[in-house]
Amino acid sequence: MARVVKVFRTLRNHWKKSTFAVCVFSYGGYWLYGKHCDSVLRREACLVAREFGRQQIAPQERLRKATVILNPAACSGKANNLFEKNAAPILHLAGVEITIVKTDYEGQAKKLIELMEQTDMLIVAGGDGTLQEVITGLLRRPDQDTFSNTPIGFIPLGSHNSLSPSLHLLSDNKVKDITSATLSILKGETVPLDVLQIKGEKEQPVFALMGLRWGAFRDVAATISKYWYLGPLKTNAAHWFSTLREWPLVRDVSVSYLAPNLRPPDQPPQKHPRPNLLYRIICRLKNYWSPPLEEPPKEEEPEQWEEQQLSTLELFIQTHNKNPVERRVNDSLMICAEPNNFSVGEFITVGSVFILLVCCTQTAQMRQCMLFESGAGGFYNIDNEEYEAMPVEVRLLPRKLRFFISAERREQLLSQMQ
Repeated sequence: MARVVKVFRTLRNHWKKSTFAVCVFSYGGYWLYGKHCDSVLRREACLVAREFGRQQIAPQERLRKATVILNPAACSGKANNLFEKNAAPILHLAGVEITIVKTDYEGQAKKLIELMEQTDMLIVAGGDGTLQEVITGLLRRPDQDTFSNTPIGFIPLGSHNSLSPSLHLLSDNKVKDITSATLSILKGETVPLDVLQIKGEKEQPVFALMGLRWGAFRDVAATISKYWYLGPLKTNAAHWFSTLREWPLVRDVSVSYLAPNLRPPDQPPQKHPRPNLLYRIICRLKNYWSPPLEEPPKEEEPEQWEEQQLSTLELFIQTHNKNPVERRVNDSLMICAEPNNFSVGEFITVGSVFILLVCCTQTAQMRQCMLFESGAGGFYNIDNEEYEAMPVEVRLLPRKLRFFISAERREQLLSQMQ
């Protein structure tokens, strides 16, 4: 008992050191517990992958080949380590032969994809920028009709992973997100995604999976990092300073667009059985003696372009890929214009919490549009990548690419529609 009293007396007399020691040991215990949980997640994912690797293949079959485009600079330079520890062992255990191609600088992924040979699957390990470069390089190829049938897997390693919520169940654990995304690639369930082709007057087209954003909120978000010294107030400060330089921040834009097309059925029509030989001979003789009259070629009707003038604080042109399993009547992209009557206080409040309002002043669906900004300049965000603002043509490529999706996320998206 005297020893216990002595220990407590020592702790009381050295309370500063004791408090520091408690904090250090608490943080160390929390860190070790997190490492243990990550190890458990990896082990469980590897056990699932091993079952895929144990499946027998026929003598004439070969191992599946996957080309991995890895951006080592993603996730503050930790992407290479994250992929090697979490995704690569799962793919190896499943019997997938992987070829890892690492990018060294911005824009290299486009060039690598243009030179890539045929592969069974394409895996993008990075963020929004890497993914956009890959699909742009893929759809610029002369044989893109063939290569666009290659299924694509996305492993979220970047600071921005806009497509991940559409394909995977996300959590606060990076290791869990990576392992679940890798397992969805092994399970092989895919979903078709729409693609936007965005083309300026001179440059080659850029392709996007989520959309284009242009306006005041986008411009302010690009300057927030300059006010790092203000700590948690940097976001409010960036929006407030922007109103001091210029107000109102309304943009005038002209949009010409075409109405959307009807969406063809998801499943191809059933192939009817071939008629018997006698029936085919009779039909040929009938066509020989009394050939059918040729119909005159139908003149194509000119496309009906509609034009609209918009005055808005923020403009979005986006796909429906946020819910790729939704059944839609039309193949269309969506244009959304935010209200232009924000007060200064509302602008700071909305921008500070990064809320994109759903109550837009203008919302329309179309299959193709031409965007003419009023000379205000600035920059576009195309899938979170910055491009100089200019007149552009935005065309929808419906169900152009196939991406791997987890079955759990598919079920969740379907349940939200009911």
